[in-house]
Amino acid sequence: MTTPTTTTYDALKKKQSDLIRKALEGSIFIADASADLPTALTTGATSDLLPLPTGYEDIGWVDKGDGATWSKSVDTSDVNSWGAVEPTRRDITKQTDGLKFTAQETKRRTLELYEGVNLSGVTPDATTGEVTFDRPPRPTTRTFRAFGLFVDGVGPDTIYVAKLAPKADVTDTGDQKWSDGDDPVGYEVTMTANYDDEVGTAMRFFFGGPGWKALLEEMGFTTA
Repeated sequence: MTTPTTTTYDALKKKQSDLIRKALEGSIFIADASADLPTALTTGATSDLLPLPTGYEDIGWVDKGDGATWSKSVDTSDVNSWGAVEPTRRDITKQTDGLKFTAQETKRRTLELYEGVNLSGVTPDATTGEVTFDRPPRPTTRTFRAFGLFVDGVGPDTIYVAKLAPKADVTDTGDQKWSDGDDPVGYEVTMTANYDDEVGTAMRFFFGGPGWKALLEEMGFTTA
């Protein structure tokens, strides 16, 4: 009989604090459904950030409390069998991804998202600059492209992380409070990602930057 080889917890553990990411700064970019999709986040040996395709607009400042909150829910269906004390089969029947944020800037794009209107045809009054529009009696679902990006680190340690929902629509909005308190007038919006047949996914993920490239092996990725 072979005597088991012993070890210690210190020898077993592998805790890497340099792999802990924090979204130090970031933006949410919204584009119409007709806009081209980003296919890469960085370029070149120095992993420089690429510009976004034409049409992606930064939603601007958002509430710090929630930032950009990405949700994910999974529904399953279980098969229970005679004599088994736990399900003998489990299938995923539904997976839903969402993005929630509270925009703080009042501008055309935030108004479109929050009020569920298309303001492309609205022209400010030539004399006063006033903008007026009505909510339609029967709102229609409008599809957008939503691209969220955050930055961690600086210089050669810079890491970019992004998520793209190629086919997203607004499924909920929060209350809007008008007061002279500390909080500005906000536009709380929840968007839900839908499967895009053309792209072949509901969510696309990007990780890049010089800091990311330097940590590939440490993170467990095989490099050439």
